[in-house]
Amino acid sequence: MSPPWALVRAVPSSFASALCSAPPDPPIDVARARVQHAAYVAALAAAGARVVEIAADDACPDCCFVEDTAVVVGDAALVTRPGAPERRGEVDAVARALDGRVDVVRMEAPATLDGGDCMRLGRTIYVGRSARTSGAGIGVLAAFAARHGVAVFPVDLPAGVLHLKSVCSPLAADLVLVAEASIPPATFAGARSLVVPAREAHASNAVALGGFALVAAGAPAARALVESAGLRVLEVDTSETAKADGALTCLSIVG
Repeated sequence: MSPPWALVRAVPSSFASALCSAPPDPPIDVARARVQHAAYVAALAAAGARVVEIAADDACPDCCFVEDTAVVVGDAALVTRPGAPERRGEVDAVARALDGRVDVVRMEAPATLDGGDCMRLGRTIYVGRSARTSGAGIGVLAAFAARHGVAVFPVDLPAGVLHLKSVCSPLAADLVLVAEASIPPATFAGARSLVVPAREAHASNAVALGGFALVAAGAPAARALVESAGLRVLEVDTSETAKADGALTCLSIVG
């Protein structure tokens, strides 16, 4: 079996202008963000991924958050129509990078969907109803996933939560990491939940790959939970991406 691939996109010089829920203080440090991104890419490679990097586009400040632009199911990818109009210029380069690796399907207006709202556990994709993901977008995803034998289950998000994977992430087909007092663990039927304390809620977003997991640095409780699941932890500093409401899964599409 060939190793998984991970598609990433470089940090643009305009990253300090990325969308965020509140102006960061101090502002985003682009140079430091690039150092952290390089460490993230190195961690993906250490976990066994074949990393494919797309060049940054300075016209798209959020373009390093590549996860939002496509959802991969098996040998096909649904290239999304992001909910933020400012981000719709990101998708063409991602579609070109995916073409030839998987069959590419494009989402059309008026549907909107952010990949950060989509979390797969086994044969189910849980998708958050958010300000970025519309009912029409969920419907397009459901039809796309059904063609590949995967069901879609919509999830209502707590107030103030940007994306579903802002508060949870998959560690295995039947195991999910979830932030305390966010999504009820019973939402994920048939899966076991590991609950990250609220003080480390940001670390409920992790990237599991093979026998490894990329986990936000400085979150000892989350690290211990992931290690209890038998995964080897690779800590990655997320301080600059967090200023733009980003987390670890945001920075890659794994196929």
